[in-house]
Amino acid sequence: MVDLGPFLRRRPDGRPRLMGIINTTPDSFHSESRFSGNDAIAHGLKMWEEGADWIDIGGESTRPGAKAVDPTEEIARVIPLIEALRKANPNGLISIDTRRAEVARIALESGANMVNDVSGLRDPEMQSVILDAECAVCIMHMQGEPGNMQTNPNYSDVFQEVYSELNSIADKLVEKGHQKNLICLDPGIGFGKKLNHNLELLHSRGNSKYRILWGVSRKSMFHQLLGRDSTNDRLAGTLGVAAHAMSEGVDILRVHDVKEHMDFLNTLATLRPEVDL
Repeated sequence: MVDLGPFLRRRPDGRPRLMGIINTTPDSFHSESRFSGNDAIAHGLKMWEEGADWIDIGGESTRPGAKAVDPTEEIARVIPLIEALRKANPNGLISIDTRRAEVARIALESGANMVNDVSGLRDPEMQSVILDAECAVCIMHMQGEPGNMQTNPNYSDVFQEVYSELNSIADKLVEKGHQKNLICLDPGIGFGKKLNHNLELLHSRGNSKYRILWGVSRKSMFHQLLGRDSTNDRLAGTLGVAAHAMSEGVDILRVHDVKEHMDFLNTLATLRPEVDL
């Protein structure tokens, strides 16, 4: 059995691990991340070849304003892809991006190694699924639900509130016996946050005792920050955050563009050979 702990921690040279995104949905916000059938399998294999440590597979769009997908449909979208990628690469690391314990359980049984839950384990059964599987987990913060989260997000102290909630959820898992090194936290950029909230959360990884994942790839904050309306024009801004993430010691970056991030981060690592870990 693969020891997953090291793959939730940044590389020895300081580079963040990369999690490549595959959306088996017709409505995810970045159209270039939408795949199905053999195209999805080929894209997953390609991202592994390009250097992705993880492939993150989602069957429900959670973009602002998105409508919930029936669990049966979500399962039909993601499970065949997980099974196919596991068969093609027995050692590849796969994450299931889901809010539902039922989907997570079947995905783990089908070969997934991690649960990436944007809702912060709100499903009452999700903790049990994770504890039973002894799998890796990413706990993300989201204020509200995808359908209403951007209506009027409000915080007194966004950094303190977000990480207090995430650390509390993670601590409860550890108290129930889950390994601390199998947990990472995602502050949920763009999930119930305004631009100023996002920027404050990205200012620093903080000093959490858990691993940190950032998911900022091509998000709407780059429209607000840089005036880039199309998601196709947001790679440069995304790479800018990647540079900052490396300097802050972020452990994992969830990205659409694996090859570009590998080249970018490899160059930074070469120019900065002495990294304080």
